[in-house]
Amino acid sequence: MLEFIQEKLGKALSSLTGKGLLTEADVDTALRELRVSLLEADVALPAIKHLMATVRERAVGEAVLRGANPGQQVVKIVYDALVELLGAETPLELKAAPPAVILMCGLQGGGKTTTSGKLAKWLKDTQKKTVMLASLDVYRPAAIEQLAILAEKTGALSFSHDSMDVMVRAKAAMAEAKKLSVDVLIVDTAGRLAIDEALMAELVAVREVIKPTASLLVADGQTGQVAVDVAKAFHDKTPLTGLVLTRMDGDARGGAALSMRFITGVPILFLGMGEQVGALEAFRPEGLAGRILGQGDVVALVGKLQAAAASEDGARLEEKLMSGKSMDMTDLKKQMLMMKKMGGMTGMLDLLPGMGALKNKIDPSKVDDKVIVRQIAVIDSMTAAERKNPSLLNAKRRIRIAKGCGLTVHDVNKVVKMHEQMNQMTKMMRSGQLQKMMGKMK
Repeated sequence: MLEFIQEKLGKALSSLTGKGLLTEADVDTALRELRVSLLEADVALPAIKHLMATVRERAVGEAVLRGANPGQQVVKIVYDALVELLGAETPLELKAAPPAVILMCGLQGGGKTTTSGKLAKWLKDTQKKTVMLASLDVYRPAAIEQLAILAEKTGALSFSHDSMDVMVRAKAAMAEAKKLSVDVLIVDTAGRLAIDEALMAELVAVREVIKPTASLLVADGQTGQVAVDVAKAFHDKTPLTGLVLTRMDGDARGGAALSMRFITGVPILFLGMGEQVGALEAFRPEGLAGRILGQGDVVALVGKLQAAAASEDGARLEEKLMSGKSMDMTDLKKQMLMMKKMGGMTGMLDLLPGMGALKNKIDPSKVDDKVIVRQIAVIDSMTAAERKNPSLLNAKRRIRIAKGCGLTVHDVNKVVKMHEQMNQMTKMMRSGQLQKMMGKMK
């Protein structure tokens, strides 16, 4: 995530770290490189000027120049300035008589409908809310059907109505939500390929009818300065209460994330981190600033691990582990699927402190998340008996499995070896050997 800006800022600050003493000339040189890096990352100019002024004011002073490790202190100053630029952590405010209404708006292609489904799941899982999804997008083909499918996936209620009149649908959705006593009604509005008067007029009219508790703009985080301009245009016409940046798991330059809060004054509430319905993170400025500077985000990592452990498969694996039973190939597949849900190896590396800068130096074949897909394909090509008892996997069977999944015998052998290592680890855990080893390492 944010590899571009992470690499640029890392190079700009590398000249400072490791120095025993900093001069004003050192700081000015680093700030010039930092300014160029932010411009290349498509950060808005007003945001860059503010950040530069803040960092220089704090870096060029006695506290830093006389510090024991001034280079690291400047990195900390940049981190603090980034956190301030991104704004304070702001929760989604839904204090209203049920149903609380969330108005979702944005341009077509920004991920608005998908985000509506993700938000429904987030509200259901973390806030224990009953949610209804209602689509007012009568223009885009299959938009209503797409939201209905997402409602089914997330366990939310789906609003259905025959009318293709936007205002009729809006009033009917409100009536239905009140009738069913749902906690939250998420209204997905229509988008356009560009901002136009018709889009804004319809949005203002819908807002008058549903009187939303929260108005969220969904913007593509990879579009940089364009996303900032879109946010300003929407906020001018219909006041926004929060921003959601999508596709933040891709090769985003980072400009939108660092600019939107500062330029619009509207807080970032969520980050879309993947295609899955559970890939929505509550925005934490400290976490994003840490990832940008390659310091990771341990809080987000722990949250993902806890969610995986709390899942039904996670609970069963833990129970089997504690019972002393050996793991079979089905258990190994469950572990792989849990890893995929947590963002795969590349997603995990982004969250580990110090791994941001090292990630690009690691052999891609070692962290390629497609490897997990291939490993699952190997297990799926086994018979039920082979998955339950991997000792049956002789040379002949391994050749058959390789042909069945379109891979090589070497790929099959690696999965078998992984299963053996997993059971060795569980034996060590049960015997207490692993705890002893960890104690010695500490």
